[in-house]
Amino acid sequence: MSEVAHSFFRHFLNIPIMVSSWFIFFFSFGSGFFLSSALGLGVYLVSNISIKKLQQHRIMKKHQLTHSEYFFIQNQLKEANKKVRTLNSQYLKVRSISSFKQLFEMNRLAKRIISLVKGNPRKFYQAENFFYAHLDSAVELTSKYSLLVAQPVKNSDMKFALQDTRDTLQAINIVMEEDLKDVLASDIEQLKMELDFAKLSVGVKERPLYVKGESEDERKTSEFK
Repeated sequence: MSEVAHSFFRHFLNIPIMVSSWFIFFFSFGSGFFLSSALGLGVYLVSNISIKKLQQHRIMKKHQLTHSEYFFIQNQLKEANKKVRTLNSQYLKVRSISSFKQLFEMNRLAKRIISLVKGNPRKFYQAENFFYAHLDSAVELTSKYSLLVAQPVKNSDMKFALQDTRDTLQAINIVMEEDLKDVLASDIEQLKMELDFAKLSVGVKERPLYVKGESEDERKTSEFK
């Protein structure tokens, strides 16, 4: 279940709890409208926090993460999302179709990796280079490239620097593709194992049934008669 789905589930569950609490405080205890509303809101907040903690605990248990690991990874994801937003802000600053495509591909790869790690926080350890180095380099170089390309005057040194930056960004794109492959590696390996098991199961089911005492040679002989 995604973070959005978790949040929706909490609100879906807690709103009826809050309304029920208001009725109980107002009619059963005669607390008055404003006090009942405040108490109902308090029940909502406590319930929401409690369910959120329970959801986090289940995620940590499922992916075998400690409390500190889980919140460290969540913090890294927040920082990564900020960097992706910085990348998104560069779209209107690039001046060529090739640079736009390059930036689009970089954003696509970054968002895909972040999405996979959100779904399975343990995958963070398969993409540490992306979070610690590659995404930072992409943001820094893209920002500097956008700044230089917007200048009205370009000498030979600046043109060389721009071309070198484009080449480096293309190399970063390739590296980020490898980061994505690393994140997906365990899923691909698991899929291969499941396919092997499925093929083995199908092979067992497709074995012909023999009459008691009948051999394979006798079956072949009877088929050709």
